[in-house]
Amino acid sequence: MYLTISAQKMGSTYNSSVGNYVDYLEKENEDRLPEQREEFFDQESDSVSTQTVIDEIDANTAKLRQKDPKFYSIVVSPNQRELKAIGNDPNMLREYTRKLMEDYAKSFHRNQEVKAENLKYYAKIERERTYRGFDKQVQENAPYRGEIARLRNEVRKVERGESVGNVKELEKRIAEQTRLAPHKQNGQLVAAGMQKEGPQTHIHIIVSRRDVTNTYTLSPMAKHKASEVELNGKTVKRGFDRDSFYQSAEKTFDKTTGFKRNYVESYVGRKAHAKEPGKFFAKVMGLPTKEKDMAFKLLKTMGVKAPSMPTNKVQMAAKIIKALGRGIDKARGTGEDMGY
Repeated sequence: MYLTISAQKMGSTYNSSVGNYVDYLEKENEDRLPEQREEFFDQESDSVSTQTVIDEIDANTAKLRQKDPKFYSIVVSPNQRELKAIGNDPNMLREYTRKLMEDYAKSFHRNQEVKAENLKYYAKIERERTYRGFDKQVQENAPYRGEIARLRNEVRKVERGESVGNVKELEKRIAEQTRLAPHKQNGQLVAAGMQKEGPQTHIHIIVSRRDVTNTYTLSPMAKHKASEVELNGKTVKRGFDRDSFYQSAEKTFDKTTGFKRNYVESYVGRKAHAKEPGKFFAKVMGLPTKEKDMAFKLLKTMGVKAPSMPTNKVQMAAKIIKALGRGIDKARGTGEDMGY
C-alpha cells in the first residue's frame, strides 16, 4: 500500500480553485461511454458531479488566508497483491475508502471527536497510471535515452551527408544502449508519459481543509501528533497522528478485504526496513516458515536479494547489511509501490 497526503499547491502559490485538479482527475473519462465512467463519490453517495465537487470544495474556505491550502489530496495505491485480494472491485474500493476516511477523522487530536461525517471530501477511482519524470525508472533510463537520441541525430547527419560516419556502426551502438538501459516495458525503454503495465487501480481523495460546517480547520500536515495550546483562556487540542492513520489504513484494508498482510509489506515492517535494517531482518528470520518464505519472495520483487543462510549471527548480520545495501534503493522505486 502506498499512501500519500499532500496540500493543494501550484508552485510557490496556492491556486484559488480545485477546478484544475478535478479536470485532471477526469482525464480517464474523456474517451469512455457514460456507463464506463468512474464518478466522484463521498461518504453517502456513489455519484457526485464534477461541478458539485468544485462548487462545494471552493465554497468551503471560510477564514482561510489567500496563501493557505484550501484542500488536501490523499492518494491510496494498493499494491499488486492487494489489488488481487479485492479483484479490482469498485464497490469494495468505495467501501474501503469510506472506512479509511473514518480512520482519517479519528487521527485528529481535537477537543471534540472528529468523525467521517464532519469531513467534506470527494473521492475517485482511477485504473491507469503513467510514468512521470521523477519516477526512478525514468530517471535511471535518462542517460541511455540521451545517448540514443545523440546517436540517432548523428545517423541523420550522416544520411544527409552533413557528417562522415558509419551508419551500421552507429545503429549497433544504439542497439547496445537500448540493451543496457535498466528499465523496459514490452521491449520499449520506460519513459515519461508511458502507461504502466499491470493492474494500476488507485484512489484519489480531495478533502477540504475546513470541516463540513465550514467552522473549523482540519489539517493533516500538522507538525505534532498531539499538542495543547491556550487560546482565549481555553485549552485547545490540535495535531494529526500520521503513524496511527497509516497503520489504521492497513488494518482497515485487511479487515475489509480479508487480505493476509506479510510483515515486510506492513507499515511497521517498512519503517523498520528503512530505519533499523538489522532489527528488520532479525524479525523476518524469526517469522514462521511459511510467512518467512513469503517475506523473502516479496523482498525479491522489491529488489532485495535474500541472503544465504549464515552459520552464525555475525555472518547473518554481515549478509543482511550487504543485501540491504544492494537492494534498499531499488526497493523504494518498484512498480508495486510497497511503502508509504
